[in-house]
Amino acid sequence: MKLAALAVAAFSLSASGASAEMLTVGANVGNLPWEFQDQSGEIVGFEVDLATEVAKRLGYDGVDIQNIPFNGLFSAVQSGRIDAAISSITITQERLKSVSFAQPYYDSDQSLSTRTDSEVKGLDTLKGKTVGVDTGSTGDIWATAHQAEYGIGEIRRYEGLQPAMLDLAGGRLDGYISDIPAVAYYIKDKPELAVVARIPTGEQYSMMFAKDSELTSKASEAITALKNEGFVAQIHEKWFGSKPDAGTSSADVRETPKLQ
Repeated sequence: MKLAALAVAAFSLSASGASAEMLTVGANVGNLPWEFQDQSGEIVGFEVDLATEVAKRLGYDGVDIQNIPFNGLFSAVQSGRIDAAISSITITQERLKSVSFAQPYYDSDQSLSTRTDSEVKGLDTLKGKTVGVDTGSTGDIWATAHQAEYGIGEIRRYEGLQPAMLDLAGGRLDGYISDIPAVAYYIKDKPELAVVARIPTGEQYSMMFAKDSELTSKASEAITALKNEGFVAQIHEKWFGSKPDAGTSSADVRETPKLQ
């Protein structure tokens, strides 16, 4: 009887000390306002709020954010190092060949930003200029594809928005091509910087998973519920200052992307 009681007590202690089950999520921290460190060092942002709530709906205790450079998120998901990835990742048919995405939750375009005293006033004034992009991003893809068309002198690649913006402000770049919501958020209190061109690309962001991962459809179902319950609208207002526009993927339920 004593041995049985000790065994039960030992099991109870083991169970109570069990570690919480976390959804491991990779993110390029520093990507405002999607995932970045606040003044206390805590990782916060629109996608952090969303991923945390999705994880809870999937039965996890929370998320374990792993800081990974943007270009490394794809291999990290594919290898199983992380369960999911966030970082305003655009859904593309090329990416769907090797990874899977939950339904989109944000519509976006690219942008060209520069200093207000710069000679660069738009895409047609980039001839011979040095432009910054985030390595492996859709901004990188766009700039590379259009370098000859606009006569861009040099494309410099960065791991995240902040170092690129520091070089832009310091005169080491003539322009920066990146997702418009992140840039607009970053420069809202920096009058020396401005977005001088919106580049229509029709992008949509979502959580990324390993190819055909069962988490993909489960996350899509969770995002459907969060849209219907108004949670996505709430965090959109929290981070962007307004409710999402009607007809956007932040407001409406969408299908899980499929490879065409």
